Amino acid sequence: MSLNENHWPMLPGVHEAASTSLASINLTGDALAARLESRLAAELGTIPGRVVAGAGSGALLQQFLAAHGGPGSTVLHTWPSFDLYPLLIRNAGAEPVAVPDDARGRQDLAAVAAAVSDRTRVVLVCNPNNPTGEVLGPDRFAALLDALPPDVLVLVDEAYREFADPDAIADAAELAEVDRRVAVVRTFSKSHGLIGLRVGYLTGAEEVVAPLRRTTPFHRVPTVAQAAALAALDAGERMRRQCREVAAERDRVRRGLRGLGFDVPPSGGNYLWVRLGSRNQEFVDHLAAHGVAVREIAGAGVRVSTGLPVANDAVLAAARGFAGQGDRSDGFAGEAVR
Repeated sequence: MSLNENHWPMLPGVHEAASTSLASINLTGDALAARLESRLAAELGTIPGRVVAGAGSGALLQQFLAAHGGPGSTVLHTWPSFDLYPLLIRNAGAEPVAVPDDARGRQDLAAVAAAVSDRTRVVLVCNPNNPTGEVLGPDRFAALLDALPPDVLVLVDEAYREFADPDAIADAAELAEVDRRVAVVRTFSKSHGLIGLRVGYLTGAEEVVAPLRRTTPFHRVPTVAQAAALAALDAGERMRRQCREVAAERDRVRRGLRGLGFDVPPSGGNYLWVRLGSRNQEFVDHLAAHGVAVREIAGAGVRVSTGLPVANDAVLAAARGFAGQGDRSDGFAGEAVR
């Protein structure tokens, strides 16, 4: 329950497509995933020149930062957020600048805009945010864009967007069509359950996407992953239904934890953010002793991934035991939930 994996059944057609593709792995095939990029462009309602496929969203993040960041530049991101952002930024030779959450535990977008300097080349935004689950809606995202200078790019990491309410989350791909500063990276790892195959894509203005193609031959989407991704796209309706099921389980666990007095904000990802202050690690250790692995992140909270119902029941059972051990002055047990 610590890796945000998708434990739901493999999408129909994926196993067969991947297995069939093994017969041609001795050949170069579609080396730069042109067929996959064309299919993704059609899904997005854009042109293939605005889409680049890559070996998962992590590789695409690294390619983008190397192309648009680099030595002497800064890249801003909110915090807590995906804990590999600082490493990816430093790998590109840039300096990461973390902007802490506001007093309510929300991403402080006004502070992000205020932190921009003449060295800032990229602002990196995670939506829904990992690990807090916060969803940025159209209004807040538009306000951020309005506050940023015209030469600063905004890279939106939407690895978990399919688990969020589509009416509540800003559509960065749509914004990218009208604002050349915006680019969005998405992945098949979570919603489509292809984390073991490493396939994702990035879309944005052609002049923003084009520099990534210089490194695409070294971050190729393997033949098997291409076949699986195309089959997963064919199963789009099943994917969306399964994501709704995951979200329902996530919300069930949140209700259970809040009923025990835990501070758990709403989440748009396939995980929950549990804030216990000084008892974060104690909670992690308690769950581990009951066979459940969860993650403490940045000293700020504990991320609990959503699994199948039996695993989620184990989380709630262990949490019930932990809450029963708590002193009512310890910061969560028995207090009004938030």
